Amino acid sequence: MNASAAPLPAPAPAAGHAAPALSARLAAGLLGIFIAAMAAGINNRVGALALADIRGAGGFGLDDASWITTAYTAGELIAMPLAPWFAVTLSLRRFHLQMLAAGAAIACVLPLVRDLHLLLLLRGLQGLASGALIPLLMMAALRFFPPSIRLFALALYSMTATFAPNVSTWLAGLWTDQWVDLRMVYWQIVPANLLAGLLVAWGIPQDPARPERFRQANWQGIAFGSAGLLLLAIGIEQGNRLEWFASPLICACLSVGALLLAFYLYTEWRHPAPFIKLQLLERRNLWLGFSLFLCLLVIFLSGSLLPATLLGHAWNYRALQSAPIGLMIGLPQLVVAPAVTMLLYQKWADARWVMAAGMAITALACLLGTQVTNQWMWGEFTLAQALQAVGQPMAIVAMLFLTTSIVAPQEGPYVSGIVNLLRALGAPLGSALITRVIELRTRFHAEMLLDHAARAQAAPPADLAARIAGESTVLSIADAYLLLALLALALVPLTCFFRFIPSPRAAAGSTH
Repeated sequence: MNASAAPLPAPAPAAGHAAPALSARLAAGLLGIFIAAMAAGINNRVGALALADIRGAGGFGLDDASWITTAYTAGELIAMPLAPWFAVTLSLRRFHLQMLAAGAAIACVLPLVRDLHLLLLLRGLQGLASGALIPLLMMAALRFFPPSIRLFALALYSMTATFAPNVSTWLAGLWTDQWVDLRMVYWQIVPANLLAGLLVAWGIPQDPARPERFRQANWQGIAFGSAGLLLLAIGIEQGNRLEWFASPLICACLSVGALLLAFYLYTEWRHPAPFIKLQLLERRNLWLGFSLFLCLLVIFLSGSLLPATLLGHAWNYRALQSAPIGLMIGLPQLVVAPAVTMLLYQKWADARWVMAAGMAITALACLLGTQVTNQWMWGEFTLAQALQAVGQPMAIVAMLFLTTSIVAPQEGPYVSGIVNLLRALGAPLGSALITRVIELRTRFHAEMLLDHAARAQAAPPADLAARIAGESTVLSIADAYLLLALLALALVPLTCFFRFIPSPRAAAGSTH
């Protein structure tokens, strides 16, 4: 690392934007925002994991039911870049409570819906409401937390990408296999939203509304942007089912969606009152950090999607049986993320080294996964998952520190909108890409194994087709692990291009 490069200090807060003193009441309100963001992330993932059971209970066809997840993802994608703007315009407290109420109200009626079209509409609206809650966590962290403790708040935000997805497998199994009450797939967010609402209503200060911002906003651009994000969500979520570019629908959705999104970003760049301020990406740490963040979201699937795919294929595991895989990563985050934060607060710490080490550890976990066989059960994943539990928070918390340390509090809503748009895009895009890689490599290995069996000139066993199918899937998962390991290793040298940010304690010491 080029530690001799001139450090990039955080900008001084503008007058009137200084963070207020973090009282117990305000801390309670921020806890409510954290609970709401975690519940929103879990709500998305649990719904996707329980989709087969929802389809069976509702009598929906396989293709028709796949749109339930697509509708929620589309709602999330549209809401995330807009939520911080509405929070500033309507006030954070009021807007957050409205989204909590909307998400909980829709959750209450979802189990009663039997019409698929109505279910898709309600699930999409719930995606809008719940998706708006996650960006508000980062926005609140940048606004309310002083630099001396802000990184702890960002560590909480990082758990929406490391804790929530991995705990969701256990919750999905709990509702579908243990309690066997599919209503809880939807109702699980109701108590969380109620608790979060009480804490936010009591602890977050009420800002004055700024209705004049409605007249200044880029409504033409956001109309094109929302349509583009909707089309991209359809293309990404339905791509594997419809064979990607072999489908005219997928080609149209991806191409038209990309053009509409590009036009929206162009208008945002030129508009005097944008929803997201793209000019911030001129800062090296921001554009580099957000680019790596998108890649990290794909790499982190090695800790959840790949083990669950193997266990489901080799042993017919359902969500509850695969739950230890996710819990081995999710639960340690409650300790590891704060520990990484304490490390970054040390005066001698360099966040670039911490991020590089986190990605290297994650790459090592992926390399261990390349040794997978059809005899592996969740116990064989223990070492790899333990490395994931350490490497993921090291990479993500250090990345958040390097990017948000150069952001003033008044710029927080813009940054939150950008990073959460990437977060909403990265998860489904990564899942779709990895699933596609597994499909393509499975076909390749099946052909190779079949050719090898034919050349052996021995009497084929009766279960040859099943054995080839099993082995080819395992080999394709090993290939996916290798691909993600190489991606993680390729990102490690890029961390040296970040501008050095001294720890808050070192920066404070240099001012005295």
